[in-house]
Amino acid sequence: MTPARIRVQADDFDVGAETARLSRGAPDVGAVATFVGYCRSEDGRLAALEIDHYPGMAEAEIGRVADEAQGRWPLSGVTIIHRFGSIPAGGQIVFVGVASRHRQAAFAACEMLMDYMKSHAPFWKRAVLTDGAKADWVEAAASDDDALKRWEAKKI
Repeated sequence: MTPARIRVQADDFDVGAETARLSRGAPDVGAVATFVGYCRSEDGRLAALEIDHYPGMAEAEIGRVADEAQGRWPLSGVTIIHRFGSIPAGGQIVFVGVASRHRQAAFAACEMLMDYMKSHAPFWKRAVLTDGAKADWVEAAASDDDALKRWEAKKI
């Protein structure tokens, strides 16, 4: 099993380069599934998201869930990148990429990992409105928790 590549960083990332890295050097890769999450403008009301995390803990927890995915599906590569700092509306926040021999495993693992990232990854987000005001810290939505429940057949 190839260790997952986990990065928590302020800098933006190159989706094409990350996707290519997942398939490079692995002749049995038949599928790469990716997800990129962006900062929405909320119909022009949101200027940015301030994202904070607990260094070290965030990487370890994401790595734990990536290991879980690699134990569930035959994956040849996993990359998870989550940004922190001030992310402007339209900016990339998160990348989840999964490589496997078959698309079903790649799709399922990518979806499970993103469901986890959305609801339980150790990040805190606060909206910065276009008028400069800062909103409260964003809570996980009940729908995000519900999406994660379908993967609980084997505890995350």
